[in-house]
Amino acid sequence: MRIALVSPYSWTYEGGVNRHVQALAEHLIGRDHEVRVLAPWDPPDRLSRTLHRGAEPRERPMPDYLTSLGRTVGIGSNGAVSNLSVFPTGVSRLRTELAAGDFDVVHVHEPPAPVVGWDACSFRGAPVVGTFHAYAPKWVPNNIAVLMGARRKFNQLSARIAVSEAAEWTGLRWFGGNYEIVPNGVDLTAAPPPEAVERIHADHPGTELRVLFIGRAEERKGLPILLRAFEALAEQVPARLAIVGTEPEEVARSIADPEALASIDSLGRVSREELWHQLVAADVLCAPSLSGESFGMVLTEAFAAGTPVIASDIAGYSDVVSDGVDGVLIPPGDPQRLAEELQRMHLEPERRIEMGARARASAERFGWERVTTRIERVYERAMHVPQPADGIARAFRRLGIVSADGLPRVPAERLPSPDPAPVQVGSKRRRIARRAGLAAAAVVGIGLTVLAAQKIGFDSVVESAVRSNFAWILIAFALMCASMFFRAGAWYLVSRAALPHARLRQRDFTSATMIGVLMSATLPARVGEPARAMIISRRIGRFRETFPVLLGTLVSQTVLNIVALVLLGLIIVSTTDLFHRSSEHLFVVSIAPALLLLAVIAAPFLVRRSGSGRVARMIRSARAAMVRVRRGLYVFRDPRRGPAAAASQLWAWVIQVAACYALSVAMGLDAQMGIGGAAAVLFAVNVTAIVPATPSNIGVFQLAIISVLSTGYGVDSADALAYGIILQAVEIATAVGLGIPALVREGMSWSDVRLRAISAAPVRLQPPARVKAAAAAKEGVGEGAAG
Repeated sequence: MRIALVSPYSWTYEGGVNRHVQALAEHLIGRDHEVRVLAPWDPPDRLSRTLHRGAEPRERPMPDYLTSLGRTVGIGSNGAVSNLSVFPTGVSRLRTELAAGDFDVVHVHEPPAPVVGWDACSFRGAPVVGTFHAYAPKWVPNNIAVLMGARRKFNQLSARIAVSEAAEWTGLRWFGGNYEIVPNGVDLTAAPPPEAVERIHADHPGTELRVLFIGRAEERKGLPILLRAFEALAEQVPARLAIVGTEPEEVARSIADPEALASIDSLGRVSREELWHQLVAADVLCAPSLSGESFGMVLTEAFAAGTPVIASDIAGYSDVVSDGVDGVLIPPGDPQRLAEELQRMHLEPERRIEMGARARASAERFGWERVTTRIERVYERAMHVPQPADGIARAFRRLGIVSADGLPRVPAERLPSPDPAPVQVGSKRRRIARRAGLAAAAVVGIGLTVLAAQKIGFDSVVESAVRSNFAWILIAFALMCASMFFRAGAWYLVSRAALPHARLRQRDFTSATMIGVLMSATLPARVGEPARAMIISRRIGRFRETFPVLLGTLVSQTVLNIVALVLLGLIIVSTTDLFHRSSEHLFVVSIAPALLLLAVIAAPFLVRRSGSGRVARMIRSARAAMVRVRRGLYVFRDPRRGPAAAASQLWAWVIQVAACYALSVAMGLDAQMGIGGAAAVLFAVNVTAIVPATPSNIGVFQLAIISVLSTGYGVDSADALAYGIILQAVEIATAVGLGIPALVREGMSWSDVRLRAISAAPVRLQPPARVKAAAAAKEGVGEGAAG
């Protein structure tokens, strides 16, 4: 047969799909088929680096069977970067080669990929087969594809292949159709022979557990999860981690404990020969991906090398690994469980060796000889699909109105997700209590607002809100947004003083600030503060070192906020006798941040370093963290950045006062409130939000404003409540309007933020002796029960 294999991905930026295409082409050629691969090719030059966000193309020889379709562009997709041909020249070259090739069958890999894969589906000179590689559960991109005609486009295929049940789910969920599952293949002959394997293991004597990770530094690959687990593992048992595909500097950025780097080999890109060497030398392969995997070729390669795996229990991986047989499946994003399974691999070498033997047997079902045979059968079936005799029926097939494979119609349908339930942190009872507490807090907040409105009169409140000037509300919203950028700028300057040698970017601090504001506005307590510090710490690396310092920079911002509150208090005192009345307790509460500052400064002196043992080590670790927190105050010793940071932070407060004043103009209250009233409102809402009682402090927020405006400025209670409701709506709109784009820009979702928090959590393992004793006791209980 003359076969055209079409790939939309760059051949020089090697990925899983093109590794599959290359191996398939070579095995088909070995069976005397004539094969042409049509795929993009990026030469190793400056333009390629520019189009791919600075990533270097891999220098590799162009095989004789490859025809270049031009350059590609690196596009973020599904938690990774896809290097796709998007230029018109790629499509024109594709059409020219297909028209001139006199092919018996055209095999398109990843038909949904723009624009080469998509366009090749409509070729009419030969039967077209499509292989769907991706697992894509996201609603927005798939529905965009459907609106662009994906279902009719894929109906033009004479046969459809899915590499896994997860990939088949994607096709059935969004596009419909009939799919045959043919997995990605693995070259069983590429693994070193037994004598070479023995030499490799002889080169690694000792009792170390050799752990291997293969993957790029992409969030969804889960490398930070593995690093947290490995740090805990290395404290308990001798272990060594080899990382392939991730550059050393990227590993250093993700590591929490710099001392753990001594047990980590960051190998970056390696040759295929070196990759097989690492697979054979490893005791276990770890694949802690979070999501988005449709198959996991690295798992089958580990099987071929006789190496068991510990992988996340996600769609794609669960199709390959038989839990407890040739590997272990664990919940995604759970470093504690991963550390425990790694420790067990070390403590139970017989079990690990038995799993390796079973893994080698499992690899047989993915061997390329078997996979190629199955793909040839799909080609034969596609070439012999009976053509309808009726001209209208033939036209319907060409247009994709009916499927060209001649099989019964299978429409797209809503299917349950193949992914497991998300990781649940803590016991079920605690989760229920936490949710009940959140719900109760929200009910209390709304209840307080409703109670106040009932007492004042709903009609009066609604009337005050309705007669407000919408244009001035928009101005207040714009001013609130502007103040957030100045706060982010102040934090950047404070952090530059605290971390002078770190690589910091102002746009990262802006994004983290917006995400933190969003979390604080939509969740109870001030969770946004540590969240934004965590985001920046993960950006610059060395989490255990940098995270406490960044928490200290937040304390520095708190100091500047204290100054701002004092200035607001002076404005209030000069414009009204508010603090001589019933609201004077607000001024007393404002000293809480000052007490926090004193605690940060004094804490390292109060914690002693003497002693030995585990408790003493914990105390020393805590003291070191406190010292790092105090480094966040270094900005006040910096004659250049200190004044700039203070000016930026205080200017943000000035802009917020202006926003509160603009809202008073919108409601016609400016004559009563003036600048002093706007300052008093800002003072009150910030003091009462030190420890928010409800999400967004709803209820308490409005009561504080009513208290201040009614008591100090003679504003009617109905107008004051309406003002409080609209001001809170403006603040939440600011948080959402700035926070959601920041999440998108960071390539994050709410679940990503949650998983990052999980991966940053400390992991603790029991000493091996205790683990063995517990296992022996459990085994004894089992034998006793059996007897």
